[in-house]
Amino acid sequence: MISKAEGKQYTIAGEVSLTGVGLHTGKNVTLTFKPADENTGHFFKRVDLEGQPIIEANADYVENTQRGTNLEKMGVYIQTSEHVLAACVGLGIDNICIELNASEPPIMDGSSKFFVEALEKVGLKEQEAQREEYVVTEVISYLDEKTGSEIILMPADNYQLTTMVDFGTKILGTQNASIKDISEFKDEISDSRTFSFLHEIEMLLENGLIKGGDLNNAIVYVDKELSPETMKKLRSAFNKDSISVKPNGILDNLTLHHPNEAARHKLLDVIGDLALVGMPIRGKVIANKPGHYVNTQFAKKLKKIIKLEKRNNVPTFDLSKPPVKDINQIMAMLPHRPPFLLVDKILEISDTGVVGLKNVTMNEPFFVGHFPGAPVMPGVLQVEAMAQTGGILVLSTVPDPENYLTYFMKIDNVRFKQQVLPGDTLIFKLDLLSPIRRGICHMQGSAYVNGKLVSEAELMAQIVKVKKD
Repeated sequence: MISKAEGKQYTIAGEVSLTGVGLHTGKNVTLTFKPADENTGHFFKRVDLEGQPIIEANADYVENTQRGTNLEKMGVYIQTSEHVLAACVGLGIDNICIELNASEPPIMDGSSKFFVEALEKVGLKEQEAQREEYVVTEVISYLDEKTGSEIILMPADNYQLTTMVDFGTKILGTQNASIKDISEFKDEISDSRTFSFLHEIEMLLENGLIKGGDLNNAIVYVDKELSPETMKKLRSAFNKDSISVKPNGILDNLTLHHPNEAARHKLLDVIGDLALVGMPIRGKVIANKPGHYVNTQFAKKLKKIIKLEKRNNVPTFDLSKPPVKDINQIMAMLPHRPPFLLVDKILEISDTGVVGLKNVTMNEPFFVGHFPGAPVMPGVLQVEAMAQTGGILVLSTVPDPENYLTYFMKIDNVRFKQQVLPGDTLIFKLDLLSPIRRGICHMQGSAYVNGKLVSEAELMAQIVKVKKD
């Protein structure tokens, strides 16, 4: 269920940059966090490319999940997006621009710690728009039968996560990690570094797939005997005079931040990958043997569920109750009159939205000429009816609505899903996309019949006071 969360959206209060090396490319990278407008979410900008293309943090853009979650939009790539996105989610940032002069963020120490510290330097800024979140009302799951990896999302009062990992090795067996609220991310999870096994490192080095790695940005678990030849390769690859193995099986004297740092990093990855859903989650995630593939497959599934619920988000109300505004009160506000008055009742109204109703009868004058013998309500009139319903919302902000007219400024993203026929009851739901300023109203409009979306449009209109002689 999509719900208005308590509180407003947040961006950051200023710009801040970090520089480092890309793990896979080995190139120096500059990342700059910048504030972003309301309702824009998390997005990357490639400033090194012509036109500075933007790639939204969107599960639909997942191109592959080898050695990280990699995004691609119209031939533009972002590699290893998860650590920086986890930092944004963990700090409660709704809207942010992540500028890069390369295809991947700097790996830093292999965690989210340095991203969190940079973001906290500039601080957060509250915005006007209200935050929306996905409230989990029933169990949602995804199972990868090939690997046994599974993610389950269940109802909870806040965003909670648990990861359970089992690598089937002596050096790194079963580990668990949990946070009871996303606010624990900074202290409990953000400094947990990425890790790999020695046999994986060898394969990556041999194939030239890990050029920016050193022993300070990845924990390497030694799961095989170190031969002299392997030691020589590692000394060369990591530019070290000597390589050693700690008693706990970790390469080169690296001290763990947590005994279960591997499980905590997997939890970090889950947070970063589920950021691709594009909406805060209120629910508990249980991830068994998570990985970028199963994480992003689950994110895609959840995103589809949210999209479907948005389309079918039909307002519920009691028809036996008196309307907020009846036809006479509507005519006192709107200048329209039959046959061009296309809303019969206003059922709900708030500071940010309005719900109206129209009973579509066979007596409508447009049915006379619109497909006689197979009458269908014209789509353009459905959009007009939405606009009239939205007009009630914007006119309710002035003390003398009868002295104003409402004019269209723009109509975008109009879609018609199914026919509206005589006998249907149309319900119009209009929600503000941004606060009303200078009489300009930007709304998302949806029309429903029998619980199904029949049409939708993004509308912008302005109210103008009538000049009297």
